[in-house]
Amino acid sequence: MPNPELNTISPDEESNNGFVQVMQRIRSKIKDKAPSGLEITKEVETVRTKRYKKRNTGNLK
Repeated sequence: MPNPELNTISPDEESNNGFVQVMQRIRSKIKDKAPSGLEITKEVETVRTKRYKKRNTGNLK
């Protein structure tokens, strides 16, 4: 129950059921875990390296 002195909004359990069910369905469809920060960093560096090489290869002619 919300505290009237704090003038806050607190969600009811009933109103969250639909949201929780949707989130559970979405999460159950995810087969693999999300990539780690290190994996993302490695991928970004790989793409940047390829892009840099591609840009600078044309400038050497």
